[in-house]
Amino acid sequence: MPVYHYRGYKNDGGTATGIIDAESPKVARLKLRKDGVFPTEMAEQGGAAVAGAVSERSVAVPSASGRSSALSTSDVAMMTRQLATLLVAGLPLVDAIGVLMDQTDKKVAKGILANVREEIRGGKAYSAVLEQYPKEFSTIYVHMVRAGEASGALDQILFRLAEFLEKQLALKHKVTNAILYPALMLLVGVVVLFFLMTFVVPKITAVFANLKQALPWPTVVLMTLSQWCSDYWPVMLGVVIGAAWITRRAVRTESGRLMADRLILKLPLIGDVARMVSISRLSSTLATMLASGVQLLEALDVSKRVMNNRVLERAVEEARENIREGETIAEPLKRSGEFPSIVTHMIAVGERSGEMEEMLRRIGQIYDGEVDRVITRFTSLLEPIMILIMGVLVFFIVVAILLPIFEMGQMVR
Repeated sequence: MPVYHYRGYKNDGGTATGIIDAESPKVARLKLRKDGVFPTEMAEQGGAAVAGAVSERSVAVPSASGRSSALSTSDVAMMTRQLATLLVAGLPLVDAIGVLMDQTDKKVAKGILANVREEIRGGKAYSAVLEQYPKEFSTIYVHMVRAGEASGALDQILFRLAEFLEKQLALKHKVTNAILYPALMLLVGVVVLFFLMTFVVPKITAVFANLKQALPWPTVVLMTLSQWCSDYWPVMLGVVIGAAWITRRAVRTESGRLMADRLILKLPLIGDVARMVSISRLSSTLATMLASGVQLLEALDVSKRVMNNRVLERAVEEARENIREGETIAEPLKRSGEFPSIVTHMIAVGERSGEMEEMLRRIGQIYDGEVDRVITRFTSLLEPIMILIMGVLVFFIVVAILLPIFEMGQMVR
């Protein structure tokens, strides 16, 4: 039976090192958890580090070709679930990939699967082959497949991966739909107002320019704004395009991205939603990776990347370094001030009880529900608010045009 050397920490926060014999790394971790030890590093004595512990160089694999992803997330999730089902049915991995090739209608997918099958036939590990396609198969995906290969439970890991990808895709659709609707309404409103102020209003108010009488202040304001839009709309368009270009260039730098993410977190409502989405992604990803046998430090290093917020990523990275030195997970996250108390409290309970994966899943479920609730409330309130704002602006334009006409009618009488 293999013997593993481990390092980790106890429930009271103290460090723990030693050796343990077990059938696999996953069984060894389960034994240690029952004894109140949470392992952070594990290696088989007399051999290399256990698969699932990934070198720092392999964590971020750049795309050599720079091409865009040939497979969507939904495609990868569906293929993963189908592959898991075929493996459970008893098909060898190479044969199961061949069945997927026959089932897919996409030529690009057929090509990728054919290459993967040939590489596996040549003796490469499945995870090592997937690592050659970073655009299609994320770092998280490769890590979990590698852990599944090491534990001998690849089919179960693939089921977890499929479920994880489907949940992440559903969350992404919720957030995208919540942003798309108000953005579309705002765009239409701005275009309509710009057209009115630039082309329609000047033709109507030209009649008032020759009147030898004082005009009402709403009309004066409208004519001034309309004249300004008509004369300077190229400048306005250039300013908007220039600001967008500068902002895009700025957020591509590390300091600019950090500043933008910090600003997003401070915005009312938007910051709360962004924080909840990031925490939901982190907890769900970390729970799935730990349950799949990936070690804690590697799981944290990979999971932080799905948060899509540099401020929160730095908080997790600092926590990871403190954990490496023997601290618990909850304490450094709490000190960062970026995570709500309920999150750190539940993580601390999970550490003490040995049910870390379950607590992380619950955190993900809680924040998924919170995101749903906030987005539903936000969209239900936003529509009448935007309609009200548009109504007020149009009403102002109508009043500013009609007031001089009423005054002219009174003068005629």
